[in-house]
Amino acid sequence: MFRNEIAELESGMSNITDLRTFVQVIERGGFAAASKDLGITPSGVSKLVTRLEDRLGVRLLHRTTRRLSLTPEGETYHLRARDILAAIDDAEAEVSRAGQRPRGRLRVNCLPAFALNQLAPTLSKFLAQYPEVELELTVTDRLIDLLAENADIAIRSGPVDDPSLVARKFGEIQRGLFASPEYLARRGAPRTPDALRDHDCIVLKLFPGSLRWPFYDNGQVRVIDIRSRIQVDSGEAALKSLTQKALAVYRRL
Repeated sequence: MFRNEIAELESGMSNITDLRTFVQVIERGGFAAASKDLGITPSGVSKLVTRLEDRLGVRLLHRTTRRLSLTPEGETYHLRARDILAAIDDAEAEVSRAGQRPRGRLRVNCLPAFALNQLAPTLSKFLAQYPEVELELTVTDRLIDLLAENADIAIRSGPVDDPSLVARKFGEIQRGLFASPEYLARRGAPRTPDALRDHDCIVLKLFPGSLRWPFYDNGQVRVIDIRSRIQVDSGEAALKSLTQKALAVYRRL
């Protein structure tokens, strides 16, 4: 089956080549002139036209030593062939232009904090720059399956584990350790990463390894297993919990 499909494809491409060669011969007035445009020898051009005639079962050209002239069948075929090639060229040009100019619906899935603070302020500029693009923005902290959710792009932080996805880095984030003043007054401020094991921490459970927090300690990266009394699936919820005079939080900025 696969070989038959390849053979049909190659046959179709050969037909277009013969068609274009025939039209070029007529437009240029002979095999020699057409061969210069097509980049093949005059005898090669003649063979392609002969192949076309054999496939059609009719004579398209009267050949003499001085000139070529169309047969009645050749005149009909030339008119139709010229229209067909013009349609093919127009279709290729249209598709090429569409590929160079963004258009259509773009479905973007994004973290709420990034959407509100970084993406939303730039949307009007983006839409003005790409007037043929329609944007559908979905905001969620939840990690999604792009195919299942019908999303074209997901804006996320951290490593990409799915090898089928194409990832592009466009920025960096900072991480910080925060706590409300009331919490620090009640529990004291941790002086070392290890001290966090004795503190109540708010965890964003969306991320793999959310209970293991990395720190730089004397130039080395150390990972601390922390204890969590509150686990949330929203960065905004984590921030609200922090401001309610509650716990320490390790937050992505």
